[in-house]
Amino acid sequence: MRKVTQGPAAPSAQQRLMLLDTASLYFRAYFGVPDSVKAPDGTPVNAVRGLLEFITRLVHDHHPTHLVACMDADWRPQWRVDLIPSYKAHRVAEETPSGTPDEEEVPDTLSPQVPIIEAVLDAVGIARVGVAGYEADDVIGTFTGRADGPVDIVTGDRDLFQLVDDKRERRVLYPVKGVGTLQITDEDLLREKYGVDGSGYADMALLRGDPSDGLPGVPGIGEKTAAKLLAQFGDLAGIMAAVDDPKAKLTPTQRKRLDESRPYLAVAPKVVQVAGDVPLPDVDTALPRTPHDAAAVEQLGARWGLGGSLQRLLATLSG
Repeated sequence: MRKVTQGPAAPSAQQRLMLLDTASLYFRAYFGVPDSVKAPDGTPVNAVRGLLEFITRLVHDHHPTHLVACMDADWRPQWRVDLIPSYKAHRVAEETPSGTPDEEEVPDTLSPQVPIIEAVLDAVGIARVGVAGYEADDVIGTFTGRADGPVDIVTGDRDLFQLVDDKRERRVLYPVKGVGTLQITDEDLLREKYGVDGSGYADMALLRGDPSDGLPGVPGIGEKTAAKLLAQFGDLAGIMAAVDDPKAKLTPTQRKRLDESRPYLAVAPKVVQVAGDVPLPDVDTALPRTPHDAAAVEQLGARWGLGGSLQRLLATLSG
């Protein structure tokens, strides 16, 4: 059964870190809130207000003690492109000079809202972290690896299922409808739905490929076949060892395709696996109870017509 939650979870005295895949959430907010929601000057603020509502609901329902809005300082890092040139290539809106991140294709009325989102989060006092040369996924992976207590990762990106770890209390809250209905993704759900646990999800993902990220995968190996191979041989290294073992139970076609895919499979793990060694800045991740800059919050709320969305967030944080 898919695990979903629609109501608040019980409060906990234990320190609990919540990590937001911020771009994933504001994209969902943008497409989920009517673009008729505008500031007094006519600027669309549907993504801004939608994201604030999301954060309010997440804090109310899941009671984090610490919260980080993780950002894409580089949505298509060059070190990943060097390994697999097709990585996210179809999403490039404009190529930029070497050493500068390419521009991602983003709806015209969403791009101007991102600086507003950043300014509001900073004024409220919600930690916002992006690191040059890394995606938000990598920031999330590093925070997750370093955390001492439970971690809730909020994302609409299944790639982060690789961080699920029941023993260390790492789970993914995957939006099914807004953030009021979330798929609580733990190892039981992964095994039921995909046939792998958290540590096996990245291997499955790189074997099946992902057109949305420009990852070719191994021809003829989809999600179910990848899961079966991992169950049979343990991990990617075990699968490739089986390719070299004539006694291993692989079909001739599987053996041939895996063998021909060696160049891809040699580099794909580094591309697909989130980094765990991002040089994170020293930030206060504690959930703010009062605004970091009350004057800026008031000014931003008035200028952009954030009204009840911003007030509900502040009330929830203070409570």
